[in-house]
Amino acid sequence: MQITGIPFGVIDWSTIEPVEYPGTTGNAVWRTREFGGIRARMVEYSPGYLADHWCSKGHVVLVLEGEFESELADGRKFRLTAGMSYQVADNAEAHRSFTATGVKLFIVD
Repeated sequence: MQITGIPFGVIDWSTIEPVEYPGTTGNAVWRTREFGGIRARMVEYSPGYLADHWCSKGHVVLVLEGEFESELADGRKFRLTAGMSYQVADNAEAHRSFTATGVKLFIVD
């Protein structure tokens, strides 16, 4: 990835308007900033959240607080806790998220 055309900036994520998205169960709250073709998000999943779709978008995901499970369409499951991350390319491996306890993530895609 080459990042161009974005001047230095600071984000106070608490000032970004949250948008809520329902999951199959629970909900996700996104705070999003876009920079050209790059999207950065602070995302919180409520306890019991299960994504309502299989995602094929590429991401870099960092767990800030809590824990969650990323399930791949082929059945593999990965448990991530605070300080762990994953990365996946666009259209590489469909995945969805689940958390029993809630989680806070930083996602770039």
